[in-house]
Amino acid sequence: MDLPELWAIFGPGVAGAGFATAGIFASIASLMFNCVRKEDIDYSPYEEGEWRLKLWLFFAYVVSFVSLAASVGLLIQDSIVKTGPSVWTGTAGILQCVFVLIRLILVTAITLAAHQFSISSSLPIGVCYGLNGNNLPPPSEVVGLYKRSGIEFIRLYEPRSDVLEALRGSGLAVALCPTNEDLANIAQRQDAADAWVHTNIAPYMSDVVFRWIILGNEVIPGPLASYVPAAIANTRNSLAAIGLANVTVTTTIPGNALEASYPPSAGAFRSDVTDVMIAVAGILASSGAPLMINVYPYFSYASNPSQVPVDYALFAATTPVVTDGSFLYYDLFDAMVDAFHAALERIGYPGLRVAIGESGWPSAGNDPYTSIDNAMIYNRNLVNHVLTNGTPRRPGEIMETFLFAMFNENLKPGAVEQNFGFFYPNMNPVYPFW
Repeated sequence: MDLPELWAIFGPGVAGAGFATAGIFASIASLMFNCVRKEDIDYSPYEEGEWRLKLWLFFAYVVSFVSLAASVGLLIQDSIVKTGPSVWTGTAGILQCVFVLIRLILVTAITLAAHQFSISSSLPIGVCYGLNGNNLPPPSEVVGLYKRSGIEFIRLYEPRSDVLEALRGSGLAVALCPTNEDLANIAQRQDAADAWVHTNIAPYMSDVVFRWIILGNEVIPGPLASYVPAAIANTRNSLAAIGLANVTVTTTIPGNALEASYPPSAGAFRSDVTDVMIAVAGILASSGAPLMINVYPYFSYASNPSQVPVDYALFAATTPVVTDGSFLYYDLFDAMVDAFHAALERIGYPGLRVAIGESGWPSAGNDPYTSIDNAMIYNRNLVNHVLTNGTPRRPGEIMETFLFAMFNENLKPGAVEQNFGFFYPNMNPVYPFW
């Protein structure tokens, strides 16, 4: 037999096998792609293992393209031979490969777009990293835990060099607080502010992402309150001098800075802090920085459970619990935040944004109000809420939010304060969350 006769006999089978093989390899490419989870790809040059994922994806694309090219070649061969497999066989093979390739491209594009969103506008969720424990893991392991958990923001209550060193190259956005003891010096002398920035910011600024500096943690009200406006101003000057004028400088205040909070529209600052808050609000408004507030529905609920329904505290109410004029409140968190909004309106700053410096729920220490279930429900509902909703008074305003806290800390006073953590000191989760 000559070659044409052999082709007439075996050609259809060979071509069909070719089409099938191309389709099989295209399917393999799809499986290769699906073996990689989106959350495993953070596109950070500092992750040691990520190049393996990229290489795997590269091979998936190569297999997909080769499958497509093989199908096209077989179709061309089929079309120029008078006898052989049907053109529809080749067409089906090409369509299979094209659709697989399109799917790969679309899913990758969506992943990249989502990642780009998280870098440029970032999901506004962070976790506070407290260090009031004598059994906590090393900072390097903590930073790794943040990254494995997908937490992008970290709040530090003091500028510890070992923590800042561990943050180098991590990509985590850092909220850093000077100690309250440093506040007076920073406020009274520009050179003291310069020294603090040159000691705690400048040495790390090339590979640590400083996003916030928080001057004064709950010092309003209190004897240090009057130092806050000048401390913010001086620190802004010091940061601008080293090229970090875009870092947000603010302060954090607790709920007891309010003299009235119920109903939310009656929110007003205490008379002894009103002048300070006017000065703070003015300087924050001039830079577009938000005022950070600490909001803990747990304490309101636990101190008055007969008047505060648990569903109202846990974002679980299905009907309004508080009606305040035209504003309907289904959760205590919104009511507490809007009391601050109303207080800011009263001092002439209705447009000043707020951010949540701390919020959380303890998992133990005060049964039955503290429990793992309550902590998990509150924190999960809080995250879902702040990612999608403002408050009734500011419905379109998404608030940056720090959850409290990363670890249970055994040196904090009292059982409740020791049990706000998402993780035990051995880095096992207190409950499934991240």
